[in-house]
Amino acid sequence: MTRLSALLARLFDFLAVMAAVTLLAMVALVTADIILRNAISIGFAWSNEVTEYALYLITLLTAPWLLRRGQHVRIDMMLVIVPPRLAWACEAAADLVGLAASLVLVWYGTVMTAQSARLGSLTIKNLVFPEWWLLAPLPICFAQLALEFVFRFRRLMDAPRTRRHEATSVG
Repeated sequence: MTRLSALLARLFDFLAVMAAVTLLAMVALVTADIILRNAISIGFAWSNEVTEYALYLITLLTAPWLLRRGQHVRIDMMLVIVPPRLAWACEAAADLVGLAASLVLVWYGTVMTAQSARLGSLTIKNLVFPEWWLLAPLPICFAQLALEFVFRFRRLMDAPRTRRHEATSVG
């Protein structure tokens, strides 16, 4: 189990690097588009659309990495205010709710992706491509999140029943 967790950590690190590269490419594209539009009145009509998709992809690529590092969106002030054992219980409950939500989204994401592919749905804007290309990363991302919630919960169960100081950014 520890080996799988380590492999997952390496995968998440790689995906975070891919997100950073995607962000760099997005900045280069937007910069080139602005320069071309202002210099010679010709830009990339698809630039805004590609950056929208890139932001979506960056979110999916970094979500598991951020969860593993404990830097995902959370309200951690409460964990400092409540007694240590209750903070530990809140962490456990949050991991279980996160796991359940992730599994639901894996299921629905898979169903929606399969239906979109079966129906041949297209995304039609400046770029035209199969809709399932946009949907396919969702169940993959949430499967990774579900795995990380399992590992987080296991680490929490093996830890002392007290507040985890690395889990909070306040006090």
